[in-house]
Amino acid sequence: MSNFQNMLERAGSWFLRSGIQETNGGVARYYRSDLGKNARVSTEITGYAVSALIELHRRTGKEEYLDAALRAARFLTRSAWDARLATFPFEYSSNGDRPPGFAYFFDCGIIVRGLLSAWRIARDQDLLDTAVAAGRGMLADFEAEGAIHPILTLPEKRPLAYETKWSASPGCYQLKSALAWFELAKETGERLFREAYDCAVRRGLESEQAFLPGSDNREKVMDRLHAYLYFLEGLLPVATLPEAVRAYTAGIQRVAGYLRDIAPEFARSDVYAQLLRARIYGQAAGVVPVDSDAAEVEAREAARFQLQSDDVRIDGGFGFGRKAGAMLPFVNPVSTAFCVQALALWNDRTSNALPAEPASLI
Repeated sequence: MSNFQNMLERAGSWFLRSGIQETNGGVARYYRSDLGKNARVSTEITGYAVSALIELHRRTGKEEYLDAALRAARFLTRSAWDARLATFPFEYSSNGDRPPGFAYFFDCGIIVRGLLSAWRIARDQDLLDTAVAAGRGMLADFEAEGAIHPILTLPEKRPLAYETKWSASPGCYQLKSALAWFELAKETGERLFREAYDCAVRRGLESEQAFLPGSDNREKVMDRLHAYLYFLEGLLPVATLPEAVRAYTAGIQRVAGYLRDIAPEFARSDVYAQLLRARIYGQAAGVVPVDSDAAEVEAREAARFQLQSDDVRIDGGFGFGRKAGAMLPFVNPVSTAFCVQALALWNDRTSNALPAEPASLI
């Protein structure tokens, strides 16, 4: 068995058998290996898991991945979706111990994209109907003059006061979630969805230069690299626009420079994976050729985050990050999804295969 196939099978087994997906179909934010327990189920992370499991099904043909993806998707539509408020609350609880209610623009977009990825295969109308309703809710609730509110209080749907941390303030990173509008426009033909995506592109291009470094704290800069790469991912449908080409090309170089500088102190696996994906998709779009030497390093570093253990809750999953060379105790579904896809795309290059359309980007 090749190293790639071994990596893929172990990561897939982790998604299916570690318990990170709970019996109701929801997926926990991460597994704490030092505490021996899952964090709370997250609607956002469940959305990511739907897309990841669909990708595993596409690559292996195994029905167990599709079954798990549909369990997660139906958890989102039947349990997590709040039809009265027309939104997805931040976290889910079956026993009422959820924190005060919030809805995140970013999370809603990730969930919509996950539902659409499942709908394209299963053609379950409920998946599409919920995705469309959530997309319309994003338009109605989060849009503001000149910005997109990142967080709303529930049930009032009032914007939460902005904070300095990237996830609690508007920014170019929101373009990744706005991909939901682009994809909804393709599936439904609704003009308002495409107009909203195009507006998010303009805002992202106007603000992206100020996003990095964004902090004097080097660990926070690493976190912002992850978020900035969301912006590059969100550009992919319009990557050949002249202003997008400039931002995409320069953005890859900026992220790579910061990553090399900060990684000995703190490195996130998802940043390596996202940067590698950005290189490969950028070349496929005709924007920027892959720097093969740099990409080889990023692929090698991303692969080093896959965990080995006798514990099924850990083995095959990818760790979130390292500090001073020591692995942090978070076995993370999103890190696993991003690293698996990035390494699969890198492996595809050996057969000169082009990546699928940006809609397949987890």
